[in-house]
Amino acid sequence: MKRGMRFILLLCAAMVLFYEVLYQRAERVSAGQSVYLPVIMYHSVLDSKSKAGKYTVTPAVLEQDLQYLKEHGYTAVLPSEVIAFAQGKGSLPARPVMLTFDDGYYNNYTYVYPLLEQYDMRALISVVGSFTQQYSVNGAPMHNAYSHLSWDLLREMLDSGRVEIGNHSYDMHRSETRQGYCRLAGETDSAYIRTVAEDMAKMQRLCEAELGRSKVQVLTYPYGAYEALTEQTAKDMGFAMTLNCYEACNVLTYGQAEVLHALGRYNRAYGESTETFMARILPSHTGTSGNIVQ
Repeated sequence: MKRGMRFILLLCAAMVLFYEVLYQRAERVSAGQSVYLPVIMYHSVLDSKSKAGKYTVTPAVLEQDLQYLKEHGYTAVLPSEVIAFAQGKGSLPARPVMLTFDDGYYNNYTYVYPLLEQYDMRALISVVGSFTQQYSVNGAPMHNAYSHLSWDLLREMLDSGRVEIGNHSYDMHRSETRQGYCRLAGETDSAYIRTVAEDMAKMQRLCEAELGRSKVQVLTYPYGAYEALTEQTAKDMGFAMTLNCYEACNVLTYGQAEVLHALGRYNRAYGESTETFMARILPSHTGTSGNIVQ
């Protein structure tokens, strides 16, 4: 009798959980509504606590983050979904979050990609063209600590539908001359824009040739560096979304595409617990309204 009662209670609890999840997934944000979109910025993922730091987390930390998001009803959305919503062409889940991985490290394939599959998540990986070219040569060493993704690996992840690619410059992710897209001292507007536009366009052409996809829609600023002229150039070149490194939770409104430029992101560093980090970056919510702005 006790065993039968226990089974019934467990069955009831499972049904309640099932319908709660089903209801949350069914709730969408669409015309006439706004929603909070937290964007998390990851970089390298290494299975080494000694190498973890401001821009490197361990696979265990990433898995804890994904578990937390899933358990709290968050859905990882791709930039294309966000763009469609902001352009008035689609809807978003009530609790969206965007996961971004900068620089295109090889460990994004060995550690991140399997976890995305395991937890039914999606992510943007922003790659640097010159790095990807270097590791696409036959015989290039593929090591988690320093290598970058090849075009073949990027094609595989794109085909899965779990990953989209961002333009992280062709060869401006360096600090020897300028910090990303920072303007040099004394550089004129015309010289600055010519340099930036040429780099952006070169990476766009390369992505189109290698990945066989339509134009990449997201520009992720190297080091988060940009100014008004950079933003205007990105818009003129057709980028629908740009990402910086300033920490802010974004508010998106259906049909208002201009808010997709210079979106803020929260850097995920090692050393902060998942609970503390998420409490800091996720908007408070109650009931099933999720992140919908009332």
